Amino acid sequence: MFSIIRYFCRMIKENLHEPFSITFKKIGECLKDDHQHSFFELIYVISGTGLQTINKNNFAYYPGQLFLITPEDSHSLDVESTTEFFFLRFNDIYIKNNSLLAENVKRLEYILHNANHQPGCILKNKTDKVLVGAMVTAIEQEFLNKDLYNKELIQQLINTLIIIVARNIAKYLPEQVNVRNEEKAMDILQYIQTNIYEPDKLKAERISRNFGISNAYLGRYFKKHADETMQQYITNYKIKLIEHRLQFSDKRINEIAYEFGFTDESHLNKYFRKQKEESPKEYRKRTKLSVAAENTSGNNPGLKEHQASP
Repeated sequence: MFSIIRYFCRMIKENLHEPFSITFKKIGECLKDDHQHSFFELIYVISGTGLQTINKNNFAYYPGQLFLITPEDSHSLDVESTTEFFFLRFNDIYIKNNSLLAENVKRLEYILHNANHQPGCILKNKTDKVLVGAMVTAIEQEFLNKDLYNKELIQQLINTLIIIVARNIAKYLPEQVNVRNEEKAMDILQYIQTNIYEPDKLKAERISRNFGISNAYLGRYFKKHADETMQQYITNYKIKLIEHRLQFSDKRINEIAYEFGFTDESHLNKYFRKQKEESPKEYRKRTKLSVAAENTSGNNPGLKEHQASP
Protein backbone atom coordinates (compact mmCIF):
# COMPACT_ATOMS: atom_id res chain seq x y z
CA MET A 1 0.00 0.00 0.00
CA PHE A 2 1.48 3.35 -1.01
CA SER A 3 0.04 6.84 -1.14
CA ILE A 4 1.05 10.48 -0.87
CA ILE A 5 -2.05 12.29 0.37
CA ARG A 6 -3.32 14.91 2.75
CA TYR A 7 -4.86 13.37 5.83
CA PHE A 8 -7.58 15.05 7.88
CA CYS A 9 -9.80 12.27 9.22
CA ARG A 10 -9.84 10.87 12.74
CA MET A 11 -9.24 7.28 13.80
CA ILE A 12 -10.05 5.46 17.03
CA LYS A 13 -8.96 1.86 16.38
CA GLU A 14 -6.89 0.51 13.51
CA ASN A 15 -6.15 -3.02 12.33
CA LEU A 16 -3.66 -4.32 9.78
CA HIS A 17 -4.94 -7.00 7.40
CA GLU A 18 -1.59 -7.79 5.79
CA PRO A 19 1.92 -8.56 7.13
CA PHE A 20 3.11 -5.00 6.45
CA SER A 21 2.18 -1.76 4.70
CA ILE A 22 4.08 1.38 3.75
CA THR A 23 2.51 4.81 3.37
CA PHE A 24 3.81 8.33 2.82
CA LYS A 25 1.31 10.98 4.00
CA LYS A 26 1.13 14.75 4.22
CA ILE A 27 -1.03 15.86 7.13
CA GLY A 28 -2.31 19.43 7.32
CA GLU A 29 -2.67 21.33 10.59
CA CYS A 30 -5.09 19.28 12.66
CA LEU A 31 -5.53 17.09 15.69
CA LYS A 32 -5.49 13.34 15.09
CA ASP A 33 -7.50 11.85 17.94
CA ASP A 34 -6.20 9.39 20.51
CA HIS A 35 -6.27 5.89 19.01
CA GLN A 36 -4.74 2.42 19.28
CA HIS A 37 -3.28 -0.19 16.92
CA SER A 38 -3.24 -3.97 16.87
CA PHE A 39 0.17 -3.85 15.13
CA PHE A 40 3.55 -2.14 15.27
CA GLU A 41 3.92 1.22 13.55
CA LEU A 42 7.13 3.10 12.77
CA ILE A 43 6.59 6.81 12.12
CA TYR A 44 9.42 8.82 10.53
CA VAL A 45 9.10 12.61 10.31
CA ILE A 46 10.26 13.80 6.88
CA SER A 47 9.20 17.43 7.33
CA GLY A 48 7.02 19.58 9.56
CA THR A 49 6.53 20.05 13.31
CA GLY A 50 3.95 19.24 15.96
CA LEU A 51 3.24 17.37 19.17
CA GLN A 52 3.27 13.60 19.56
CA THR A 53 1.51 11.90 22.50
CA ILE A 54 2.17 8.26 23.38
CA ASN A 55 0.57 6.81 26.53
CA LYS A 56 -0.03 10.35 27.86
CA ASN A 57 3.65 11.32 27.38
CA ASN A 58 3.95 14.51 25.29
CA PHE A 59 6.92 15.62 23.23
CA ALA A 60 7.53 17.86 20.24
CA TYR A 61 8.48 16.21 16.94
CA TYR A 62 10.60 17.58 14.11
CA PRO A 63 12.26 16.22 10.92
CA GLY A 64 14.64 13.29 11.32
CA GLN A 65 12.85 11.65 14.26
CA LEU A 66 11.57 8.07 14.31
CA PHE A 67 8.86 6.82 16.69
CA LEU A 68 7.70 3.28 17.45
CA ILE A 69 4.07 2.66 18.38
CA THR A 70 3.59 -0.83 19.81
CA PRO A 71 0.30 -2.79 19.86
CA GLU A 72 -2.25 -1.27 22.25
CA ASP A 73 -0.23 1.91 22.82
CA SER A 74 -2.45 4.99 23.06
CA HIS A 75 -1.31 7.53 20.46
CA SER A 76 -2.30 10.92 19.06
CA LEU A 77 -0.80 13.68 16.89
CA ASP A 78 -1.24 17.45 17.06
CA VAL A 79 0.16 18.76 13.75
CA GLU A 80 1.35 22.37 14.00
CA SER A 81 2.81 22.81 10.51
CA THR A 82 1.99 20.60 7.52
CA THR A 83 3.96 17.41 8.09
CA GLU A 84 5.09 14.65 5.75
CA PHE A 85 5.30 11.29 7.48
CA PHE A 86 6.61 7.88 6.49
CA PHE A 87 4.55 5.09 8.10
CA LEU A 88 5.72 1.48 8.23
CA ARG A 89 3.16 -0.87 9.76
CA PHE A 90 3.97 -4.51 10.47
CA ASN A 91 2.87 -7.33 12.77
CA ASP A 92 4.27 -10.45 14.43
CA ILE A 93 3.52 -12.50 11.33
CA TYR A 94 5.92 -10.36 9.33
CA ILE A 95 8.67 -10.71 11.94
CA LYS A 96 8.36 -14.50 11.96
CA ASN A 97 8.01 -15.14 8.24
CA ASN A 98 10.12 -12.62 6.36
CA SER A 99 13.79 -13.51 6.08
CA LEU A 100 14.80 -12.60 9.63
CA LEU A 101 17.18 -15.07 11.26
CA ALA A 102 15.13 -17.66 13.13
CA GLU A 103 17.35 -17.64 16.19
CA ASN A 104 16.85 -13.88 16.56
CA VAL A 105 13.07 -13.77 16.11
CA LYS A 106 12.15 -14.42 19.77
CA ARG A 107 14.66 -11.83 20.97
CA LEU A 108 13.44 -9.32 18.37
CA GLU A 109 9.82 -9.86 19.38
CA TYR A 110 10.71 -9.35 23.03
CA ILE A 111 12.59 -6.11 22.32
CA LEU A 112 9.79 -4.64 20.20
CA HIS A 113 7.00 -5.65 22.55
CA ASN A 114 8.81 -4.17 25.55
CA ALA A 115 9.55 -0.80 23.96
CA ASN A 116 6.18 0.70 24.85
CA HIS A 117 7.53 2.54 27.91
CA GLN A 118 10.20 4.36 25.90
CA PRO A 119 8.70 7.67 24.73
CA GLY A 120 10.37 10.01 22.27
CA CYS A 121 12.57 9.41 19.24
CA ILE A 122 13.96 5.89 19.40
CA LEU A 123 17.11 6.68 17.43
CA LYS A 124 19.76 7.06 20.11
CA ASN A 125 22.68 6.23 17.84
CA LYS A 126 23.59 9.37 15.84
CA THR A 127 24.94 7.42 12.85
CA ASP A 128 21.67 5.49 12.67
CA LYS A 129 19.75 8.77 12.30
CA VAL A 130 21.63 9.43 9.07
CA LEU A 131 21.19 5.82 7.91
CA VAL A 132 17.43 5.76 8.56
CA GLY A 133 16.90 9.02 6.67
CA ALA A 134 18.71 7.57 3.64
CA MET A 135 16.74 4.32 3.85
CA VAL A 136 13.37 6.12 3.94
CA THR A 137 14.42 8.07 0.84
CA ALA A 138 15.48 4.82 -0.87
CA ILE A 139 12.15 3.12 -0.03
CA GLU A 140 10.21 6.07 -1.47
CA GLN A 141 12.28 6.03 -4.65
CA GLU A 142 11.75 2.29 -5.10
CA PHE A 143 8.00 2.71 -4.75
CA LEU A 144 7.92 5.53 -7.27
CA ASN A 145 10.34 4.03 -9.82
CA LYS A 146 8.93 0.47 -9.87
CA ASP A 147 12.28 -0.85 -11.12
CA LEU A 148 13.37 -4.49 -11.47
CA TYR A 149 13.35 -6.40 -8.14
CA ASN A 150 11.96 -3.34 -6.36
CA LYS A 151 9.67 -5.44 -4.15
CA GLU A 152 12.54 -7.63 -2.98
CA LEU A 153 14.72 -4.61 -2.35
CA ILE A 154 11.99 -2.83 -0.40
CA GLN A 155 11.54 -5.90 1.81
CA GLN A 156 15.27 -6.03 2.51
CA LEU A 157 15.22 -2.34 3.40
CA ILE A 158 12.27 -2.93 5.75
CA ASN A 159 14.07 -5.82 7.47
CA THR A 160 17.16 -3.68 7.92
CA LEU A 161 15.09 -0.80 9.30
CA ILE A 162 13.45 -3.09 11.87
CA ILE A 163 16.86 -4.40 12.96
CA ILE A 164 18.16 -0.83 13.35
CA VAL A 165 15.13 -0.01 15.49
CA ALA A 166 15.72 -3.10 17.65
CA ARG A 167 19.39 -2.15 18.09
CA ASN A 168 18.52 1.32 19.33
CA ILE A 169 15.82 0.05 21.68
CA ALA A 170 18.03 -2.74 23.05
CA LYS A 171 20.67 -0.21 24.07
CA TYR A 172 18.21 1.35 26.49
CA LEU A 173 16.41 -1.78 27.62
CA PRO A 174 17.83 -3.58 30.64
CA GLU A 175 20.96 -5.58 29.93
CA GLN A 176 18.98 -8.70 30.83
CA VAL A 177 17.66 -8.93 27.26
CA ASN A 178 20.17 -11.39 25.84
CA VAL A 179 20.32 -14.70 24.02
CA ARG A 180 21.08 -16.59 27.25
CA ASN A 181 17.68 -15.94 28.70
CA GLU A 182 15.35 -18.92 28.97
CA GLU A 183 11.74 -18.38 27.95
CA LYS A 184 10.48 -18.45 31.55
CA ALA A 185 13.04 -15.85 32.63
CA MET A 186 11.92 -13.58 29.79
CA ASP A 187 8.30 -14.15 30.83
CA ILE A 188 9.15 -13.05 34.39
CA LEU A 189 10.78 -9.88 33.06
CA GLN A 190 7.71 -9.16 30.97
CA TYR A 191 5.42 -9.83 33.95
CA ILE A 192 7.37 -7.33 36.07
CA GLN A 193 7.22 -4.69 33.35
CA THR A 194 3.47 -5.22 32.84
CA ASN A 195 2.73 -4.97 36.58
CA ILE A 196 5.29 -2.32 37.51
CA TYR A 197 2.47 0.03 38.62
CA GLU A 198 1.05 -2.48 41.12
CA PRO A 199 3.55 -3.16 43.96
CA ASP A 200 1.45 -5.99 45.41
CA LYS A 201 1.86 -8.02 42.22
CA LEU A 202 5.66 -7.62 42.40
CA LYS A 203 6.08 -9.39 45.72
CA ALA A 204 8.33 -12.45 45.47
CA GLU A 205 5.71 -14.86 46.76
CA ARG A 206 3.18 -13.62 44.17
CA ILE A 207 5.69 -14.02 41.30
CA SER A 208 6.88 -17.45 42.48
CA ARG A 209 3.28 -18.69 42.70
CA ASN A 210 2.44 -17.24 39.28
CA PHE A 211 5.38 -18.98 37.55
CA GLY A 212 5.50 -22.20 39.56
CA ILE A 213 8.93 -21.52 41.07
CA SER A 214 9.54 -21.95 44.78
CA ASN A 215 9.98 -18.71 46.71
CA ALA A 216 13.35 -19.93 47.99
CA TYR A 217 14.66 -20.62 44.47
CA LEU A 218 13.14 -17.61 42.67
CA GLY A 219 15.85 -15.16 43.76
CA ARG A 220 18.70 -17.44 42.59
CA TYR A 221 16.89 -18.23 39.33
CA PHE A 222 16.33 -14.55 38.54
CA LYS A 223 19.91 -13.57 39.43
CA LYS A 224 21.28 -16.36 37.21
CA HIS A 225 19.43 -15.12 34.13
CA ALA A 226 19.27 -11.39 34.83
CA ASP A 227 22.71 -10.75 36.37
CA GLU A 228 21.12 -8.71 39.17
CA THR A 229 18.63 -9.36 41.95
CA MET A 230 14.93 -9.14 41.24
CA GLN A 231 14.56 -6.20 43.63
CA GLN A 232 17.39 -4.34 41.88
CA TYR A 233 15.73 -4.95 38.54
CA ILE A 234 12.32 -3.74 39.76
CA THR A 235 13.88 -0.62 41.30
CA ASN A 236 15.96 0.23 38.22
CA TYR A 237 13.04 -0.31 35.86
CA LYS A 238 10.64 1.73 37.99
CA ILE A 239 13.14 4.59 38.25
CA LYS A 240 13.57 4.61 34.47
CA LEU A 241 9.81 4.91 33.98
CA ILE A 242 9.52 7.68 36.56
CA GLU A 243 12.34 9.55 34.80
CA HIS A 244 10.38 9.28 31.53
CA ARG A 245 7.23 10.60 33.19
CA LEU A 246 9.14 13.56 34.64
CA GLN A 247 10.81 14.36 31.35
CA PHE A 248 8.07 13.68 28.79
CA SER A 249 4.72 14.13 30.57
CA ASP A 250 2.94 17.07 32.17
CA LYS A 251 1.79 14.99 35.14
CA ARG A 252 2.20 16.53 38.56
CA ILE A 253 4.63 14.75 40.87
CA ASN A 254 1.84 13.64 43.20
CA GLU A 255 0.03 12.11 40.19
CA ILE A 256 3.19 10.17 39.26
CA ALA A 257 3.47 8.99 42.87
CA TYR A 258 -0.10 7.69 42.75
CA GLU A 259 0.45 6.02 39.35
CA PHE A 260 3.37 3.94 40.68
CA GLY A 261 1.73 2.95 43.95
CA PHE A 262 3.57 5.27 46.37
CA THR A 263 1.65 6.37 49.44
CA ASP A 264 2.20 10.07 48.65
CA GLU A 265 4.58 12.55 47.02
CA SER A 266 6.92 12.48 50.03
CA HIS A 267 7.31 8.70 49.68
CA LEU A 268 8.22 9.10 46.00
CA ASN A 269 10.68 11.90 46.81
CA LYS A 270 12.52 9.67 49.29
CA TYR A 271 12.58 6.70 46.91
CA PHE A 272 13.77 8.78 43.94
CA ARG A 273 16.41 10.72 45.88
CA LYS A 274 17.87 7.49 47.28
CA GLN A 275 18.46 6.20 43.74
CA LYS A 276 19.30 9.43 41.86
CA GLU A 277 20.63 11.75 44.60
CA GLU A 278 18.19 14.47 43.53
CA SER A 279 14.48 15.06 43.94
CA PRO A 280 11.94 14.41 41.14
CA LYS A 281 11.39 18.17 40.89
CA GLU A 282 15.13 18.81 40.49
CA TYR A 283 15.42 16.04 37.89
CA ARG A 284 12.49 17.41 35.85
CA LYS A 285 13.90 20.94 35.87
CA ARG A 286 17.42 19.81 34.94
CA THR A 287 16.39 17.53 32.05
CA LYS A 288 13.93 20.02 30.56
CA LEU A 289 16.56 22.75 30.61
CA SER A 290 18.99 20.36 28.92
CA VAL A 291 16.50 19.48 26.15
CA ALA A 292 15.65 23.16 25.60
CA ALA A 293 19.34 24.03 25.26
CA GLU A 294 19.86 21.18 22.79
CA ASN A 295 16.88 22.23 20.65
CA THR A 296 18.03 25.85 20.44
CA SER A 297 21.68 25.04 19.75
CA GLY A 298 20.96 23.84 16.22
CA ASN A 299 23.22 20.84 16.70
CA ASN A 300 20.79 18.15 15.59
CA PRO A 301 22.68 15.79 13.24
CA GLY A 302 19.55 13.92 12.18
CA LEU A 303 17.76 17.13 11.22
CA LYS A 304 20.72 18.56 9.28
CA GLU A 305 21.38 15.34 7.41
CA HIS A 306 17.72 14.89 6.49
CA GLN A 307 17.41 18.43 5.18
CA ALA A 308 20.57 17.98 3.15
CA SER A 309 19.35 14.79 1.52
CA PRO A 310 17.76 14.98 -1.96
